[in-house]
Amino acid sequence: MNRTITVAERRSRLARRHRLLPEDHTDDVAQIADDLLALHSSDPVSVYLSAAVRMRSPSIEAVEQALYLDRTLIRHHAMRRTLWVATHDTVRLMHGAATRKLVGPEERRTLGLLEASGVDDPAAWLADAREQVLGVLHEHGPMTARHLGVQVPALRLPLRLAVGRPYEGTAAAHTRVLLQLGFEGRLLRARPTGTWINGAYTYAAADSWLEGGLGDLDERTAAGPLADLWLRRFGPATTTDLQWWMGWTATLTRHALAVCGAVPVDLDPSTGSGAAARSGWVAAGDDEEVTESSPWVAALPGLDPTVMGWKGRDWYLDAACADAFDRNGNAGPTLWVDGRVVGAWVQTREGVLRSHYFLPVPSARRLEIDEVLDQLRRLLGKTRFSVRFPGRVQATMLA
Repeated sequence: MNRTITVAERRSRLARRHRLLPEDHTDDVAQIADDLLALHSSDPVSVYLSAAVRMRSPSIEAVEQALYLDRTLIRHHAMRRTLWVATHDTVRLMHGAATRKLVGPEERRTLGLLEASGVDDPAAWLADAREQVLGVLHEHGPMTARHLGVQVPALRLPLRLAVGRPYEGTAAAHTRVLLQLGFEGRLLRARPTGTWINGAYTYAAADSWLEGGLGDLDERTAAGPLADLWLRRFGPATTTDLQWWMGWTATLTRHALAVCGAVPVDLDPSTGSGAAARSGWVAAGDDEEVTESSPWVAALPGLDPTVMGWKGRDWYLDAACADAFDRNGNAGPTLWVDGRVVGAWVQTREGVLRSHYFLPVPSARRLEIDEVLDQLRRLLGKTRFSVRFPGRVQATMLA
């Protein structure tokens, strides 16, 4: 018979494995990323704050050191076409299991845009532009898209978009060329063009920024090891959770679970309504019982891996907390108590961190959250930022 894992145990696993207990905090930024598999980077602020909340001595500079000086962390498009930050081995698995499949469809789209824009031989044009970009980057090092456009005039070619439609327009070809090179694993994002909250980056040739580049693992080879890593951070989880998080087909998901030797378990429902247990998975050898964690609170940034780790969220997200997310299911900044989302937070233009509670929280626990928010306020200092994917409640909180 499958072992049954309760909601309480799932919350304890989450707390320990995602380094949300104060005694588990570390200043090893790469280790933090590994313990979450990868950090969401669609909003650049998330990378820094997701790491900081798990550090003994939170530091923006330490995250920058890992990203741009030590280069122990790499930023790359992967699962669900999303930007992630991960360690070398993990990012190579992500590239093989999730990114390389994007190359063909995106190249066909780019060739179509080039043809619609009057280029006689789109394939030759694209191949030449790619090689020119890589040549410039190998010679001169990381460079902004604007400076690349100066060095490679072809990148300034205006591509016609949405031809024949009311919103037809143009955009410089550099966007498509750089995206294509990124999906191919030949280009990586380096330092931002501004401060740490900026989402515009310089670009570097992958083999000069990361020794050995991103490798050449294929999808089926990389899928099993990546699924194993994910289950060790996010298990137990359902097949649906894994497929959604990875952006895989059902066939590839089943293949990955079989290859990594995932162990079936039963998951207790989140309520005591008598609903039947659901089927789930843990990694091989990870089905031993995890004891209850000590009490904890946290203020997590938008898109933090902990809140975005599962498609089925009812075991840590009450229906009353739905407005912590946007309409597409992206999480804004959230407040947590003992493995549950209880509220949301936001930074005002004046730098004040406001909180909002969806659920009743005892005054003593609110004081703990106030202390965590005060630590975050001190870390941010004079920095002001806007959340890229705010929850629906954030607009109300800023009114």
